Amino acid sequence: MSRPPDARARALQLLDEALQGDFLHSLTLSRPVEGPPGLKQVLGRPVALKAGPHLQLVSRYERVDKTKNLPLDAALAEVSALLGAPFSELHLRTAQASWHLQAHPGKAARLHEAPPPAAAPAVAHDRPRSRALDPDPRWLTALGVLGPDGKVKRGMESKLRQVLRFAELLDDALSALPPGPLRLVDMGCGKGYLTFVAYELLSARRPGSTVVGVELRPALVQTCAAAATAAGFTGLSFVAGAIAEAPLQGADVVLALHACDTATDDALAAAVQAEAALVLAAPCCHKELRPLLRPPPALVIALQHGILRTREAELLTDALRAALLDARGYSTAVIEFVDAEHTAKNLLLVATRKGAPAPAREAEARALAQHYGVQQQRLAELLGVELA
Repeated sequence: MSRPPDARARALQLLDEALQGDFLHSLTLSRPVEGPPGLKQVLGRPVALKAGPHLQLVSRYERVDKTKNLPLDAALAEVSALLGAPFSELHLRTAQASWHLQAHPGKAARLHEAPPPAAAPAVAHDRPRSRALDPDPRWLTALGVLGPDGKVKRGMESKLRQVLRFAELLDDALSALPPGPLRLVDMGCGKGYLTFVAYELLSARRPGSTVVGVELRPALVQTCAAAATAAGFTGLSFVAGAIAEAPLQGADVVLALHACDTATDDALAAAVQAEAALVLAAPCCHKELRPLLRPPPALVIALQHGILRTREAELLTDALRAALLDARGYSTAVIEFVDAEHTAKNLLLVATRKGAPAPAREAEARALAQHYGVQQQRLAELLGVELA
């Protein structure tokens, strides 16, 4: 009797079947253990070229993406070569099921099965990347994104693009976490657009997950709760309260999207104290540091202009936040949330918990603050970091 294939071989067999059978949605190679410096992920999706079906692989480095299209046989060989060196995990999404392979060095490889993703892949070469999911029209209608006719309302096109982009970014970020259901808390969820899409994504990728939206305005909480009920989302709830009162006990993922000024710092500090595995924050309204800047002589001539001083304060604020998160045991990336043409507040901090504090990053944050003459910053204060 022949032995069944091991987990790694089985995953590659499933990928081959999906490629040949034309039912692959997407794949993600993550958790690098060695390889080219700065390489973080490789994302794959099927594309239709004149030469026939290909697999598009996008290698994501810290500062650049590199894309190549490979014939199916070559694509399978490429993924096989990347799996294990440098990457230890493979997320495979097909029309039949989703699969998560963990092949960490020194450990037995494990393959986990989950329900298939909701969205069908887009294979045209000149189309954008396939959606992480197609949001349920019931809550989109209840929250005013879609009209009664099912079409996007005038003026809500950019909001829908933001929702779809966030689903894509969250899907990528979740690939760095161990499999299984998660508890997500959205602090300052506002009208709940991104809370809903986060719930749908977790429900598809990690059945049994729960999502809580926290919002200070009771009227918005009632609106969101009614929309969740209308959509039949039993694992999604909304509570009224301030960020400082958010129920973060046991939270695996924390969102703080467009919290104003130092409210972002309050949310980040709370997430760190709760030891959340993943934190996503889209900072907004950077007011704290602008009046505190005491730039070195070489920058005085530039920062005498109000708009430039404001932008420099925004850059410094988010750079300090990223360094402080890293100092407390996270690996933080600063990426574009949505195109700048849709909103000027288009940065997203994605922090994944690694565990060990990094004192060197704290020293770098202190040196950066001192370069601008800044002696205090809200997140540093909350985390007990002296900048002076």
